[in-house]
Order: sequence, then C-alpha cells, then structure tokens
Amino acid sequence: MSVFAGLVERLADLLQPLFGLSAAAAAIVLFTAFVRLLVHPLSRAAARGQKAKARLQPKIAELRRRYGRNPEKLQRALLDLHTREKVSPLAGILPSLFQLPAFFLLFYLFSNTTIGGRPNELLGHDLFTAPLGGRWADALGDGGPLGGAGLVYAGLFAVVVAVATFSYRLTKRSMAANPALTGTGSGAGSGSGGGRGGGKGGGVTEPAAVPGTGAVAKVLPFLSFFTLVTVAVVPLATALYVVTSMAWGVVERAALHR
Repeated sequence: MSVFAGLVERLADLLQPLFGLSAAAAAIVLFTAFVRLLVHPLSRAAARGQKAKARLQPKIAELRRRYGRNPEKLQRALLDLHTREKVSPLAGILPSLFQLPAFFLLFYLFSNTTIGGRPNELLGHDLFTAPLGGRWADALGDGGPLGGAGLVYAGLFAVVVAVATFSYRLTKRSMAANPALTGTGSGAGSGSGGGRGGGKGGGVTEPAAVPGTGAVAKVLPFLSFFTLVTVAVVPLATALYVVTSMAWGVVERAALHR
C-alpha cells in the first residue's frame, strides 16, 4: 500500500505544474486510464462473447423450453452449447472483476489516516476545493450543496447522469437488436401458413423468449444510474476513479459494439 501511495505522490508531483492543487486528482485519472488500457483486451473479448451469446439466444431458449423442468439436464445442455460454440459465460464480467482490486486499493488509501505506520499524505490533496479523502456527506456539512466541495460533487453527479443516459440508449439499442434477450420473442410462427387452414407454407419463426428475462430487461438499462449512489458514499478519490472508468467503459462499449 505504501509503495502505491508513493507512486501516486510522485505522479502528482510530476503533474503539479499543469494541474496545481488538483495534481493528485489528475494522477488518479491517469491511473484509471492505465487500468482500463490493461483491461481493454478483456473488454474486446467480452464484446465478442456478447455478440456470440446474442446469436445463441434462440438455441438457449429452445433448451430452456425443452429442459425447463429438469434443471440438471438444462445446465449440462447449456454448458455443452457454450463449449461447442467456444463462448465463455463469464466473458462479460471479467473486465469488471479485474478492476475491483484498483477500486478497493483507492478506497483503502483514501479512507485511512495512516499508511504503513506513517501519516497518509494523500489526504492532503484536493480536487479543486474538495478533499480527495472526503465524502459527499462531508461536503454537505461544509458549505452545503452550493459550497465549493458541494459544487465539485454536483459536477461529478452531472457527468454520471450524462454518461448513464448515453449507456441507457446503448443498452436499449442493443436489446432492440436482440429480442430474445428482452423476453419479447414470441417463439410463434407468423405469415401465411397460420389461420384456420394451418397450411404448409412460409411462416417465419421468431426466436423464443428466454424465460425470466422480461424483468431483467426492464431494469438493465437503468443500472448505470446506480453509480450515483457509489459516488455519493465513497471517498472522492474513489468516486473520481469510478466516474472516469464509467465514462471510458461506455465510450469503449459504443466503439466495440458499433
């Protein structure tokens, strides 16, 4: 911990001529960018995996329909399907898992008054007028929402809302392109072959809906907005990491899924 704290201090010293008292905050932004660059290969693999999963949804829905009353057979069938298609069910969450250590590292560094038995000098750094070790509740108690620290948080909240809104639109677009993921697939044939005659012809079969996805589909587009809660309760340095990583992730997602 003390080694990383020293690295942040040295990076802040290098950035001080450009960013002044907010040099440590700039160092955290650069650290976040470095972490996201390291994780980028996993993000690319996750994007490929999600596209492959979307193609598999009709097959997954059919397996759920066939083995819905036998969970053991269903799990084996799903595992076999993913193995045959070389799709990892965990691909989508690996980028987030690999970022957790960085999140907790910053949370620890800016939540403790001592590091390695010495006073934590990182707590003396600010983002404009808001201490990097402070929280939103501290800002509200010191000047209120329109005080210096309160306005810093207002700016972060505004960025989160803007990025979350963009993420919401991306998610809705992705779900509209994959009806089986939203629980809207009917699984029924349509076209001239239906009706009373039940003729032979030409109906088009839509992908069956994956059971249980309807409720998830309603909540999923709004998940990014819950970042507001995280930003409000963690130290400002950690909140800065979260907001920077969130903005990077949404832009990266838009590029990889275009």
